[in-house]
Amino acid sequence: MGDIVGKAVLVREDLNVPMKDGVVSDDTRLRAAVPTINELSDRGAKVLVLSHFGRPKAPTPEFSLAQIAEPLSQVLGRPVRYIDWEGDKEAVATLRPGDIAVLENTRFFGGEEKNDPAVVKRFAAVGDLYVNDAFSAAHRAHASTEGIAHVLPAFAGRAMEAELDALQKALGAPEHPVAAVVGGAKVSSKLDVLTHLVTKVDHLIIGGGMANTFLAARGVDVGKSLCEHDLTDTAEAILEAAAAANCTVHLPYDVVVAKEFAANPPTRTVNVHEVAADEMILDVGPAAVEALADVLKICRTLVWNGPMGAFEIPPFDAATVALAKTAAALTREGSLVSVAGGGDTVAALNHAGVAGDFSFVSTAGGAFLEWMEGKELPGVKALMG
Repeated sequence: MGDIVGKAVLVREDLNVPMKDGVVSDDTRLRAAVPTINELSDRGAKVLVLSHFGRPKAPTPEFSLAQIAEPLSQVLGRPVRYIDWEGDKEAVATLRPGDIAVLENTRFFGGEEKNDPAVVKRFAAVGDLYVNDAFSAAHRAHASTEGIAHVLPAFAGRAMEAELDALQKALGAPEHPVAAVVGGAKVSSKLDVLTHLVTKVDHLIIGGGMANTFLAARGVDVGKSLCEHDLTDTAEAILEAAAAANCTVHLPYDVVVAKEFAANPPTRTVNVHEVAADEMILDVGPAAVEALADVLKICRTLVWNGPMGAFEIPPFDAATVALAKTAAALTREGSLVSVAGGGDTVAALNHAGVAGDFSFVSTAGGAFLEWMEGKELPGVKALMG
């Protein structure tokens, strides 16, 4: 990148943070932006932060990034200006080396999501260099995530770099044996992930509602459990592909069941073959969790996406918490590289109190899933070319 004193650097971050009553309710994404923005500022660049915010149909104050300038300033520990696209060139001209500004929501331009060349040109007109630091938006080929990288000299930011390094260690060139934990409600949303992973990992641990579909494919009567009965053939095909690839699939053999999905209802822990017609499986049982912990102990790498049970409601968080604690302990002692990602997963690991002990926790949802599916991410590819 060389000497960048006085250069206008367009930095694509993901400032799409949740807001409640005008206050940022979770500043994880703002904190992720700190290393790149402060380093560029320290090196004397004029830092111009680009981001989308929400899904605006038209420019409105509700979706304006003006409201993010102050919260971003607080996490950076430096002043942040807000610059509207009207008169942006004049405003940028008044910035001094080291100054930081947030430009207005990129989605206020209709062509942002279509990667319209005119919008790309409009964005590029205010900058000398481009840095993409938003892995969570890298699966979209938008003007601000992909287009500009072909027009200005383009670089990866520090958070993007850390993310790509971690993902390379987890699935690109991992140390074997590799385990993947895939949970969540539905097989349909993770079909491509499962199909790709069986060719990449040694142990595939399936939890959440999707495990019920696999159990049903194996002839287990899952009662009233959440289950995609129309996908049992697909589940069977994934199990066959795993067998052909020497990937061991771990399905729960004891489960926690209840007659209603509510907090702390009467529950039973039973063998999967003992689920009654009026019961639903809501978590993996303790015997299976212990066996899964033993699997992690022989593995060197772990990729985790999705909870093991209905972790939002006690006591159905037990399996997720127990397995997460095992993974965290193995990571702390240096025997396991653990990479986790996706919104529900981050929430589950925070709930278990172990997010800080994993090697890397990605806050990206869609981009993390597409990466687990083995897809090329346009925002990343544009930086490579």
